[in-house]
Amino acid sequence: MTVRVLHAPLLMGGHPQELVRAERALGLHSRAVSLTPTRFGFAIDEVLWRGDESLVAREAKRWRLVWRALRNYDVAHFNFGRSILPCASTAGHKPEYVHGGLTAALARAYARAVCQKDLWLLKRAGKAIFVTYQGDDARQGDYCRAHFPIHFANEVGADYYPVGSDEAKRRRIAVFDRFADGIYALNPDLLHVLPRRAQFLPYSNINPDDWRPVPPTGSSRKTVVHAPTHREVKGTRYVVEAMARLRAEGFAADLVLVEKQPHREARAAYGRADIVVDQLLAGWYGGLAVEALALGKPVVAYIRSEDLHFVPDRMREELPVVRAEPGTIYEVLRTLLSRPAAELSALGARGRSYVERWHHPRAIAQRLKSDYERALATH
Repeated sequence: MTVRVLHAPLLMGGHPQELVRAERALGLHSRAVSLTPTRFGFAIDEVLWRGDESLVAREAKRWRLVWRALRNYDVAHFNFGRSILPCASTAGHKPEYVHGGLTAALARAYARAVCQKDLWLLKRAGKAIFVTYQGDDARQGDYCRAHFPIHFANEVGADYYPVGSDEAKRRRIAVFDRFADGIYALNPDLLHVLPRRAQFLPYSNINPDDWRPVPPTGSSRKTVVHAPTHREVKGTRYVVEAMARLRAEGFAADLVLVEKQPHREARAAYGRADIVVDQLLAGWYGGLAVEALALGKPVVAYIRSEDLHFVPDRMREELPVVRAEPGTIYEVLRTLLSRPAAELSALGARGRSYVERWHHPRAIAQRLKSDYERALATH
């Protein structure tokens, strides 16, 4: 029997889409459906909502997707910590319903009434349920501030983790713990706040076979690329300050900030980099780093040592990311910019091999296929 897998309802950062492609290559009938278009133009099987639709029309489509999951699929794999039905607010920031007046009040009441009820329906129908957490869908400001001296929770404004959002995440995580057959986290720090049975899952946001290494230009003037989706979260000011200091000291280097660009244009910018700085506050590397490593670029990021026990031993031992934090980014960049081009190329080659070993969607999909089949065998 061919296992049928639905990936929904938000497809963030390319990860679910590449998994779907790899699962299909393994013989699964997998489909990626998102309520809304992806932010940076990633390919997707189906976008459910149009921008000009009424709330009622959107909810009708949402319920039809629940019905499709019940009728047409064996496995529901939810991404970004969300099931299909709405909740009164998203796990991250903005309320899912932002309409004014009475409509907003009724919509919030409706969302509270149906929040995560599709998990109960799917479980009653004998479906296997999986969920992947990717970041702020699980990350909680109060925990981060209490346990991590270096973290963007200490730097962002109060509106980033609104009052009540941490407790709302904990409630929704508890519901998934009740119904899900498998729980995954793409960032190891999330495993501090997820159920003990949750497992680390590497990013599969690109297929390395589609990303060939780009050799350095050989120019004496080096290019450092940083691509913040949120400057405070990524620690951008520390990168900017370090590079300004280095240029003032006479280093022939340019900082390129890649922001709000389509994925195709961002990828071209990464290819022109000599060094890529990912983030300096979160504690792990993200999808940008995976892309840069696949291109053979040295990558700099803050890696929190306390989280590494969640990562497989060999993956941890082979980690090629150059570690830096706000207090060390200047020295780290100074050292890298002083290295001969051959040494930077060798570091980039290590990164390319690492991505092929640990982030190839085919290997990750094979693991998930086994998990799906094991769960279905018990239903």
